[in-house]
Amino acid sequence: MSVRLTFAACAAVLCIMGISSPSQAQAERTPTPPVYEPMQVKTVTDGLYVITGGGGNTTVRVGKDAVILVDTKNPGEPYLSDLLAKIKSITPLPVKYVFITHHHGDHSGNEGVFLPGGSVIASQDLADIFRGYKTTKGPKAPPPNVIYSGPSIQVSVDGATAIGYHFGPGHTGGDTVVYFPDIKAVASGDLVADKTPNVDYVPGGGSILGWQRSLDAILALDFDYLITGHGEQIKTRADVIAYKHKWDVFIARARASIKAGTPKDKLMASIKTDDLGWTVTNLGWVWPEMLDAFYAEMSKAP
Repeated sequence: MSVRLTFAACAAVLCIMGISSPSQAQAERTPTPPVYEPMQVKTVTDGLYVITGGGGNTTVRVGKDAVILVDTKNPGEPYLSDLLAKIKSITPLPVKYVFITHHHGDHSGNEGVFLPGGSVIASQDLADIFRGYKTTKGPKAPPPNVIYSGPSIQVSVDGATAIGYHFGPGHTGGDTVVYFPDIKAVASGDLVADKTPNVDYVPGGGSILGWQRSLDAILALDFDYLITGHGEQIKTRADVIAYKHKWDVFIARARASIKAGTPKDKLMASIKTDDLGWTVTNLGWVWPEMLDAFYAEMSKAP
């Protein structure tokens, strides 16, 4: 009885202080079912389209005889039916290759639909995460069937080429960036975003310093268009340079705050981000596993 009363008293104190109890914090971190967003098709340039809504953006590269796809949105109905209908509205050609930019369900949710007739491509690190990471209730989707272990993989259909790059951990440990060299376009997944970014440190193996390096690697590509993981705006090179600058500023400020002696539990509140348009004091940034990993990484020497 005394143990139960002590726990209850502690929970009450946490409530008064505005701090969630462990069980409350866990509940707040549990993803809520996605609200259905109607999908829209947007033309990027000749032969390249993006399907927005319904989860992460889906990139559609149309060749003369087949399609290369990047990401497959939230799993199940009505997302799948809408996705297939939108692809069909663009072209009647079959999907031959599907790249998965990372394992999160809003990007990989329907990849199994394109098996075994097509090739679903992922980095080795993504495949390793995928095997042990359950993003939705119910049976797991089948794993990707084309795994590349080197820094890149290239595929082609008649009239279109795509190169998948794994630049290292960033948003997750298994990110793939897809480059279309013949039309100078990139599909970045969630490595480029409009809103506050989030890093899947645990259990996804992400890295903020790796994210910074991945943006440098993207900017080393020759591109005119960049399709982000979410949102309708197609980015230019100047947009990506500006986004990379935000990361540089954020990382420099975090390191300076740690060097000044800011304790871990005060770190996020100490980092100025209003000029960046980011909010890093919410639960996604301050829950213990995230904060521990962030503090450790920012404490490393540049």
